[in-house]
Amino acid sequence: MKKQFHALRSGAHLQWLLATLLVLASVPVAYAQSPGQEAAVVWRLLDYIAVDYASAVQGGKVISPAEYAEMQEFSATASEKIAALPANAQKPELREDAAQLTGLVEAHAPPDEVARQARSLATALVAAYPVPLAPSQPPDVDRGAALYQQMCTACHGVAGAGDGPAAAGMEPPPIDFTDEARARERSLFGLYQVITQGLEGTAMTSYAHLSDQDRWALAFHVGQFAYAAEETSEPPKGAENPLATLQELVQITPATLANEVGEQQARAITAFLRRHPAASVPATGSQLSLAHTRLANAVAAYGRGDQTAAKSAALSAYLDGFEPVEPQLATRAPDLMRDIEQSMLSLRASIDQQAGLEEVKQRAVTAASLLDKAETVLSSTADNAGWAGFVGALTILVREGLEALLIVIAIVAFLRKAERPDVLPYVHAGWVGALLAGAGTWALATYVVSISGAQREVVEGFSALFAAVVLVSVGLWLHQKSYAGLWQQYLQQKLSRVLSGKSAWFLLVLSFVAVYREVFETILFYSAMWHGGGDNSMILAGFAVGVVILVVVAVTMLQFSRKLPIGRFFFWSSLLMAILAVVLTGKGVAALQEAGWLSVAPISFPRIDWLGVHPSLQVVLAQAAALLLLIAGLIYNRRTAAAAER
Repeated sequence: MKKQFHALRSGAHLQWLLATLLVLASVPVAYAQSPGQEAAVVWRLLDYIAVDYASAVQGGKVISPAEYAEMQEFSATASEKIAALPANAQKPELREDAAQLTGLVEAHAPPDEVARQARSLATALVAAYPVPLAPSQPPDVDRGAALYQQMCTACHGVAGAGDGPAAAGMEPPPIDFTDEARARERSLFGLYQVITQGLEGTAMTSYAHLSDQDRWALAFHVGQFAYAAEETSEPPKGAENPLATLQELVQITPATLANEVGEQQARAITAFLRRHPAASVPATGSQLSLAHTRLANAVAAYGRGDQTAAKSAALSAYLDGFEPVEPQLATRAPDLMRDIEQSMLSLRASIDQQAGLEEVKQRAVTAASLLDKAETVLSSTADNAGWAGFVGALTILVREGLEALLIVIAIVAFLRKAERPDVLPYVHAGWVGALLAGAGTWALATYVVSISGAQREVVEGFSALFAAVVLVSVGLWLHQKSYAGLWQQYLQQKLSRVLSGKSAWFLLVLSFVAVYREVFETILFYSAMWHGGGDNSMILAGFAVGVVILVVVAVTMLQFSRKLPIGRFFFWSSLLMAILAVVLTGKGVAALQEAGWLSVAPISFPRIDWLGVHPSLQVVLAQAAALLLLIAGLIYNRRTAAAAER
């Protein structure tokens, strides 16, 4: 009776634990998705303030009460929405900056000061809560012109002057896109945001029903109205174009660009690239040029005492400049890839720790030197490039697939041992659903939206930590059942109490998360290799061989598990779960560090990728904590089993 009560109580505790884990795990995943949407709304408000405040206040006096009331409302709303965003390291400073902006508006501050504060806050906001900031490919500007004639001329007029036939009596009136003063303060991203979401309090409605590319095409077309036709037809002469990517082109305002290259050159660059966006598409290797630029920006910002901007630039150097080419480099020079990752983490750590300027400069120089080596490797046209694609496709699939396979096979073998085939469909539905979701992710990433490096790392980080927490609890439970007597009692119950309907659904979620995490990363790696200019047939061959290897491993593991006595099976399964839990803990923390969600404290420690070990104090401490928790659980299980036998 005592044993039965103990088993029932353990089962109930497990149910509560699993339910709690599901709830807790859903919180960070939701946060990983929703903040970007809210941040985009706030960014739009800030952009509107930066552009239109000059129409409300001049010389310290309100010249348009209606416009000024709108500025007050927008600044207050932006502050409220920032306060409602999920907490992170940058949020307190964002709230302070938002309060300062509200104060400037209330004090009737000069327009240039308000615009500068709004722009600075907007830049910091999207660095803290990343949102897709650029089209995945150059927009079709002719398509944008056709859409404008079809949907916008009634209000904004044929030439964009806000004088369309439907404009009469509108309050506020439609925007005059030919107004050069306002156009100087307006970015293409700002236009895109208004097209996507509309503008509250005006007749401007959302055009979210248009495809992402159509909305960008419309933004590029509208962005040309302030420039004469001859300005858009000729490439700029003189200084080199500083806008190396589409993302830089759509984010920057002409006024900001003028501060860097001068008014005349900024106007020429803006006019031409808004008509010919393909001219800003990076050539081969220029993604690493962007990384070099961001490293230089980080050092410059740190030198003038702006730690936040320095950290943001250093993070962008990795996520925007290096990570897009990381999969290609991983197949050709994996050691160099890891050295670059570590050098950039060390740079951000120095900035976080407020190290001396010379130390920050030296770390940036080290990272830049490694990037130069990477560019040489990536630009190489060696005869074995096809084999590099084959080996890369094979190793990536086996490496990523093996982790997920171990978890799913352990669950399947466990259910077969327990004589619960009725629960197997839930597990199969989980991993099959993950594969289908992966296919959907590939389609979205290819045709609809671009998945940023930060988003990728956040998804990988939280899913790894979720799986690690679950594996700790399941591993300890399996270890408990490995003791004589307890596993016999467990078999007699046939999991009727332990595997209720809720637990079956939980196993579905676990198998889905475990597989989708690996599918998500594999898809992004394969996509980068596929568009890397190599022999794609060799990539397909590597994929096929990898699938065969994984199938052989799966069949072998299932056959081996059938031959094990159940006590031994539970023991080895619990050991496997424990090892995977420690590995995923390290990988989860490292991914969140790479996304900029967690700080980095480098230490002298070996890096062992297949064990999730990274030379970072946070990673080592997290893995040590997971290991200590497992050891404590094993000791508790041993004592509980000894007491039950007495």
